[in-house]
Amino acid sequence: MAEATLVNFLLERFAMYSEREALIHPRASCTFGELRNKVTEWRVRIHRHLPRDASVVALVGDFTPETVAAFLALADDGRVIVPFNRSSSRDRSGEYAVAEVQAEIAIAADESATLVHRGGRISHPHLELLRQRDHAGLVLFSSGTSGDAKAIVHDLVEVLEKFKVERPGKRTLNFLLFDHMGGINTLFHALSNGGTVIAVEDRMPDGVCGAIERHRVEVLPASPTFLNLLVLSEAHLRYDLSTLRLITYGTEPMSPSTLTKLHRAFPEVQLLQTYGLAEVGVLRSRSRDNESLWLRIGGEGFETRIVDGILHVRARSAMIGYLNYPDPFTEDGWLVTGDAVEVDGEYIRILGRRSELINVGGQKVYPAQVEGVIEEMDNVAGATVYGEANRIIGNIVCARVNLISDEDPRNFAARLKKHCLSRLSAYQVPVRIQITTSSLYGERFKKLRN
Repeated sequence: MAEATLVNFLLERFAMYSEREALIHPRASCTFGELRNKVTEWRVRIHRHLPRDASVVALVGDFTPETVAAFLALADDGRVIVPFNRSSSRDRSGEYAVAEVQAEIAIAADESATLVHRGGRISHPHLELLRQRDHAGLVLFSSGTSGDAKAIVHDLVEVLEKFKVERPGKRTLNFLLFDHMGGINTLFHALSNGGTVIAVEDRMPDGVCGAIERHRVEVLPASPTFLNLLVLSEAHLRYDLSTLRLITYGTEPMSPSTLTKLHRAFPEVQLLQTYGLAEVGVLRSRSRDNESLWLRIGGEGFETRIVDGILHVRARSAMIGYLNYPDPFTEDGWLVTGDAVEVDGEYIRILGRRSELINVGGQKVYPAQVEGVIEEMDNVAGATVYGEANRIIGNIVCARVNLISDEDPRNFAARLKKHCLSRLSAYQVPVRIQITTSSLYGERFKKLRN
């Protein structure tokens, strides 16, 4: 069949690294040889329990041996995989309907599996296209932090293509989730190069630092929100993190103050800003230096351009399209990312999502810039900035703030406004300030602004 070679290059490499650790999870681990055998076993189970017309399969699990093996077997069998993180408590029924899920494989915490054929037919042209190509597919849902989640359809043949290029394999903690493009990219980058993927269930600073110490982790990919929490918690001082060589950050803008604190906490560790979208995958990147938010992006299979201050990307690995939104491609195939950027030669700096822009009397305010200034302040654990409608000037700037310790709200608001006025224009300074103990981020450790 057409897909017989889709994961063969991975299985061949698994054979090369047979005795090496492939996956380490708090509940189950395996070598590359054991993972290879599990893929074979899952091929048999899928053929036995899921009819061929069940082409769209929800896979609920985590970065465990059974889940990863099931993913590879489904890909090899030409199915469209819709991954969901097992730990998420959200209702999936709406997403199942949008993705036209016809079967479900659920991997429990003890690695037992349930296979259910739900029936139904596919009708969306993007899913039909995959069937016509006889290609495996991947459907990912965006985080929905700035609106309704988008259902993103990929051709898995294109997604996996870039992992055929061999690179150094590292011991990598997969902080990002199983249903996130960054998490899937980290998984296959490590496995395709003989690296070891270390998964965690406790994704708070002490849990992550404990895993780095126990498993001699070399690479930590994480979000700026998590890295801010890590530095504030001082968990890095309580564990031996001497094996750590690289921290990568992406998924949302990094504030300059957090980056400075991170560099001071890890002076010997390389800090690398990454750039990727669920719609195109993760581009290769290079930061100007450890304390710079300027980066160069691109790499084989990717092209970039800036149009009216917005980044456009054209990629071989680009999605086919959305299941529930208009496709954001130009006529000549460029994805309009929605990310506003500044340009300095071959480097760019990401300002934020155009959709999150706050228009204050015709002036543009990017929330990430204001958040970064607020997070410079003493006693601030985190901040999110958003716009609120105003009849006179269109919008006003508002801020929710988590404090490290209690402080009189009026005194804090006055202190915040004074600090912001010293660093920003008056129209950028928050008018409404709320001190809250509620979390400012979602399960993917990205800030929530809606």
